[in-house]
Amino acid sequence: MKIVILEPLGIPEETTRAMAQEAIGAGNELVTYNTRKEDIETLIERSKDADAVVLTNFKYPREVIESCPNLKYICVAFTGYDHVDMACCRERGIQVSNCAGYSTSAVADLVFGFVIALSRSLIACNDVVRKGGTKAGLIGPELEGKKFGIIGAGAIGLRVAAIANAFGCDVYAYSRTRKDIPGVTFVELDELLKTCDIISLHVPQNASTVGMINAEKIALMKSNALFINTARGPIVDSAALAAALNSGAIAGAGVDVFETEPPVAEDHPLLHAKNCICTPHVGFATHQAMEKRAVIVCDNLKAWLGGAPINLV
Repeated sequence: MKIVILEPLGIPEETTRAMAQEAIGAGNELVTYNTRKEDIETLIERSKDADAVVLTNFKYPREVIESCPNLKYICVAFTGYDHVDMACCRERGIQVSNCAGYSTSAVADLVFGFVIALSRSLIACNDVVRKGGTKAGLIGPELEGKKFGIIGAGAIGLRVAAIANAFGCDVYAYSRTRKDIPGVTFVELDELLKTCDIISLHVPQNASTVGMINAEKIALMKSNALFINTARGPIVDSAALAAALNSGAIAGAGVDVFETEPPVAEDHPLLHAKNCICTPHVGFATHQAMEKRAVIVCDNLKAWLGGAPINLV
């Protein structure tokens, strides 16, 4: 079998090659690339003879997949897999695995980076102290006693819930399936939006979630609410969120994801919205997460080659 790792995985290339070669065995061919290329022509050239490919979060469309007659398996070195044409994979009998779990702690950490930065006005504090100012007008709330809402109770959502509990928050959650989680009260989405002071989004992007947080849903939020999106950009109506921030309808937002991968267009409404901290999709990107991801990729490849694929989506 020919296995192609289409881009760097965030650890040294020699480490990637050593781990992957051990996983696939000496009887299989391994090709790695030390550059990330997203254009169709390059993806076809790199993938065309592969039996299996590994990629992270760039689009892998039908045009590429149909140009790879030997392709049998795609390992998505990422949690979400909406950027891969899954319909085409199903048609062609191509199995797809993801690497869910590698970034659970990393993403949850960023959520609270946003929450604390917004609650305590850290960016404004940093600016004012450098200009000889004081704390006047910059006194913020504590997290203890705040109502913390989590939309989506998967691994990341539940990690966020545990941290919110540790801060002394009253934790609420919404998911399609209610769970019995100590310290978490499950409610309907509208009730969560109306009730919570802090709302963190943790659902996957699919046909049922795109546009889930629209102008109507944002209008339910409290005027002091903070909204955090480390999930996927298209789940939220960015223009409606920016309008709510600019009008003071909600108090602040932390946004790590957009409709497209960064670089984000300069005129994107959230880049110019009041009290909105934006980051370039770094939630998953820690040294430890990259190491965890490489291990899962290798486990996925070994299991697939052994005829018992794991982490299938």
